[in-house]
Amino acid sequence: MKIKLLIAVTGLLSLASLPVHAHTGLGTVHGLVDGLLHPLLGIDHLLVMLAIGLWAAKLGGRALWMVPGSFLLAMAAGAGLHYTGFTISAAETWVAFSVLASGWLVLKNQHISSGFAVAIAAGFALSHGYVHAAELQASNDAVGYVSGFLLTTAVLHGLGVAVGLSGAVRLKIINSALGLLCAVVGTTLLAGI
Repeated sequence: MKIKLLIAVTGLLSLASLPVHAHTGLGTVHGLVDGLLHPLLGIDHLLVMLAIGLWAAKLGGRALWMVPGSFLLAMAAGAGLHYTGFTISAAETWVAFSVLASGWLVLKNQHISSGFAVAIAAGFALSHGYVHAAELQASNDAVGYVSGFLLTTAVLHGLGVAVGLSGAVRLKIINSALGLLCAVVGTTLLAGI
């Protein structure tokens, strides 16, 4: 119960924070290739995708496929919201918060219900999809770009899951390192640095 309360309070507090520019992708985007590369060039996206995969592996059971799957669906929905003209208030702040929170989830290794884990992942993904779509110029290939960033996201989730399921002796070190890195990057992004 403490984890639910902490996530809820932190999420509400992040709404009151000043806008940040958490999304660190580079340059103008044009289509499929840019979509494939984009998640690899933004530290915010890269960290969250790996953390979601690792967290799903740690949760196990149905969460193993439901958490990454819900992330992909909600990310596509977030992109769709942008393309239909809907505005997600403080989307960049939510992206920064997702970096911090996903690191915390991996680091603390808290087991929660699959349904709650799916809701958390989908909440993170909505803002990621939205800010990714916001970077695309109107004259560019939206379908190719979204397809590209969804494919790379799925691969990063798969990598996180593979590491989580590997049973590696150093898995605890990997969890700690990724969790702490996410916490530092997320805090930095939320602080507006």
